[in-house]
Amino acid sequence: MNDSRRRKGLRLERARASAQFKDGKFQNPSGAGPAMPKGSTLPVLGEFFFRRGRREPPGPLPVVRPHEAWDRPSDTGLRVTWLGHSTVLLELDGRRVLTDPVFGERASPVSFAGPLRFHPVPAALDELPPLDAVLLSHDHFDHLCAPTIEALARTRVPVVTPLGVGAHLEALGVDPARITELDWHERAEVGGVRFTATPSQHFSGRGPTSRNATLWASWVIEAERRKVFFSGDTGLFPELEDIGRRHGPFDLVMLEVGAYHPAWGTIHLGPENALTAFEMLGGGTLLPVHWGTFNLALHDWDEPAETLLSLATERRARIVTPRIGAAFEPERVEAPTPWWRAVAGPR
Repeated sequence: MNDSRRRKGLRLERARASAQFKDGKFQNPSGAGPAMPKGSTLPVLGEFFFRRGRREPPGPLPVVRPHEAWDRPSDTGLRVTWLGHSTVLLELDGRRVLTDPVFGERASPVSFAGPLRFHPVPAALDELPPLDAVLLSHDHFDHLCAPTIEALARTRVPVVTPLGVGAHLEALGVDPARITELDWHERAEVGGVRFTATPSQHFSGRGPTSRNATLWASWVIEAERRKVFFSGDTGLFPELEDIGRRHGPFDLVMLEVGAYHPAWGTIHLGPENALTAFEMLGGGTLLPVHWGTFNLALHDWDEPAETLLSLATERRARIVTPRIGAAFEPERVEAPTPWWRAVAGPR
């Protein structure tokens, strides 16, 4: 048996051993999934075809080049650079982790169609500082970008990901020895950083025949002194409270707030549910991600941030809203910056 077939067998064996794997696929314990929206899908289709709004920015977005900041050491041991969508460069106690890296022009399986970027990437892949690990939350195209992974594979950076996703990575050129696949509640130390795969409520698949063939996860990321939480994609579900109790408190909580709709509430958060999830996780400082880069939903492009800011003010929740590409240290940020308003104009 060659190595590729042996690894395929081991992946299937690990999948079958997972509590999340039933009837030949991964499932949420609640049974939630994209095929079970709340209410009829007809109103959603009506919004898609007839709703007027601004699903794309009316002008260029302000993008910061972070290179000068990256050349300086972090004062607090935690520095964060949001590069757009769910791509974040985390610097924890001198270690660097890149989450869900999407540097391609489209969130799509093909280069000639699909959602285009609203803004250029603040730094090209070859301009990034040396990475200790890459973290992938699940295999959807707006989180696992094939051209990006192919380029990162050549750097031989280790990749941490949920069960089953390693097959995609191998096909894109990642050395199997550099891939760490985890089930929920499993932990591994990679590149001097501890990664714990925690539950999320979402789904997976990169085509009509691969639905839920791989697992999805949220993540606890720990260095020597600093610890953060990264949601990946998820809906609101009770286990978030357990994650907060078992793994918190967190120096920073990164939650998805964009590409949402009330009918998708079981598999995406949106701003209101993100604040509830933030409270369940124990609070602290919230960085909203998964918005402002691609047109993946029916709402105005800036609605997630505007709604979140309004609700956070009412609830007295601490949030940070950095400009895309701005490297910042959460402890040094006093208040959110509504930078999108200068682009959006009056609502």
